[in-house]
Amino acid sequence: MPHRTDYNISMKIGAFNIEEPLPELNNTHAIAILRPWIDAGNVGSLVLAWLEQQAGARGLAALARPGRFFDFTRYRPMLYRRGESRRLVVPNAYATCGRRAPGRDFLFLHLLEPHALSEIFTDSVMELLERLHVTRYTLLGSMYDFVPHTRPLLVTGGAEGPAAAAELERLGVTASDYEGPTTICYLISQQASAHGIETATMIVHLPQYTQLEEDYMGVLRMKEILAPAYGFQIDAESLEKARRQRERITASAAADSQVRDIIEKLEETFDAGLQERKAKEEALSPEVEDFLREMENRFKRE
Repeated sequence: MPHRTDYNISMKIGAFNIEEPLPELNNTHAIAILRPWIDAGNVGSLVLAWLEQQAGARGLAALARPGRFFDFTRYRPMLYRRGESRRLVVPNAYATCGRRAPGRDFLFLHLLEPHALSEIFTDSVMELLERLHVTRYTLLGSMYDFVPHTRPLLVTGGAEGPAAAAELERLGVTASDYEGPTTICYLISQQASAHGIETATMIVHLPQYTQLEEDYMGVLRMKEILAPAYGFQIDAESLEKARRQRERITASAAADSQVRDIIEKLEETFDAGLQERKAKEEALSPEVEDFLREMENRFKRE
């Protein structure tokens, strides 16, 4: 997808040029993707495009000087032919906005991992969130993992804020216990939380052995999470693309004994992990209930 740069500029928010008139958004949920860091199989890009279509999104903002933040030897500008002329499209981070129904507005953020001036980049995104009255910031993504395509794809993440946390649990998002290297853009989530904005992260885990340019199984899994959350309908095309892709992978694996053995081991590990998670939840629930009961009694006494 080309990065938008063709905005009618009339004002700025942080490092972003804004297309006026600035929309009056309320109770806004911001949904972001981050390329290329967590967009394996282009899952985030495809899902965000679907969300924009559902919400009737229009262009809103783009970085005024993307070269301040991005190394164009790593994110290459692209030449496109337009009739007899050629047009240069410069990689950029940009935003769109839309509305699905009364009472819910959306800000969609197409972010690129910055190579320089990262704090200015994240601060500028935060300015957008605050200026547009964002109440929840959600980062979508995908990563390769040692999981089988024959099981429901695992979606992990986390949330800050009681409503967001309860919703992720209801939608079947597994709490992530990851520790290690991450993106500087995680500062956006930290700053948003500090400013009273709920945050959520949802990462779908894709089979390492597939490495697809467009992973429709991952796209469908993310849509299955988001559709009930926002009252969207999953399109028949997504269901069919995912089904065909799964069938092709299964057929290819059946013809390769080594891949077949790998998938069987992954299935065993996945099933064992699922049982372990269920056992932990069942064992933990009474402890949590006792803790909450004790806290309630303590507050009553005080």
